[in-house]
Amino acid sequence: MQELHIGENDAGQRFDKYLKKLLAEAPGSFVYKMLRKKNIILNGKKADGTEKLSCGDEVKLFLSDETYEKLRAKSKTVMPEAFSGSEKTLRQLKVLYEDADILIINKPSGMLSQKARPEDVSANEYILSYLLREGALTEEEMRTFRPSVCNRLDRNTSGILIAGKTLKGLQEMSKALKERTIQKYYRCVVKGEVLREDYLKGWLVKDERENKVTVSTVKPKSADAAPIETAYRPIWTGGGYTGLEVHLITGRSHQIRAHLASIGHPIIGDVKYGDAGTNEQFRRQCKVKSQMLHAYRIVFADGREVIAPCGAEFARVEEPVDRLWQKELQHKKWKFNLKLNFHFCRFR
Repeated sequence: MQELHIGENDAGQRFDKYLKKLLAEAPGSFVYKMLRKKNIILNGKKADGTEKLSCGDEVKLFLSDETYEKLRAKSKTVMPEAFSGSEKTLRQLKVLYEDADILIINKPSGMLSQKARPEDVSANEYILSYLLREGALTEEEMRTFRPSVCNRLDRNTSGILIAGKTLKGLQEMSKALKERTIQKYYRCVVKGEVLREDYLKGWLVKDERENKVTVSTVKPKSADAAPIETAYRPIWTGGGYTGLEVHLITGRSHQIRAHLASIGHPIIGDVKYGDAGTNEQFRRQCKVKSQMLHAYRIVFADGREVIAPCGAEFARVEEPVDRLWQKELQHKKWKFNLKLNFHFCRFR
């Protein structure tokens, strides 16, 4: 006989749903048969599976140890690569904020937010590894509940990634993101000089086969067209390039990248929507290997703010741009002095 107690991460769901996760190797018909025969009971009473679980509920399974081990969910162990030493994990996982329910990290570019294939190791696996090592999660708990990221970033976009450590954290963050009560701000470097802040509205259509989107200012006929809103302001400008802070108002796939490219300001390093010649120039001169787009800051509804510092690539890009700008300033100053001297000579 096995005796289990419902914790916070399993409360709030139907009893049969919990049992199907617990006994993942058993067919659904087996679960209902065991309930009918009272081989599985809830709080000492017969149950039909429709009951809503509460924290502290007692579950008893009158199964042999051999049957229970055979039928229960296999522990979803994090892949070995993510366990290759706490130093590597913590180096990959820069924790920006943590409390009992949520974890916020600074994801490096080149890392998936979530798995695309079973063999992938994503930020999610690093988060699970971290929680297991810190004792905030056990492999036994992972049989029925698995912490997960709540927002997604493109593989080559770095910055803030929010994860729910508990069911409560997952639900609250997912709701806040859906209702847009969390304000999201990005930093990026674009081609061209942007001299004023602006607010853009448009429509986005995604081609799933090509994994690419198109943006238009007029609503397309496509039923899949989604409205988008993007605001931005220049932080610095010079040398033919601009550093922007972008307020992502709606959070569609590739929205910032495609929206800025559609107005003639593609992001440096963006191979899908960017300028190939510019990308090659920055690859050679600044060793830019990913797009210059970083999820920089989030602001919660209660005013709390979390900031993720930009990575080394941003510094490598801004330094030569600054040199170009200084050179341009010197050139303008020289032209101005030449013009001034010319007028002075004319009127002597």
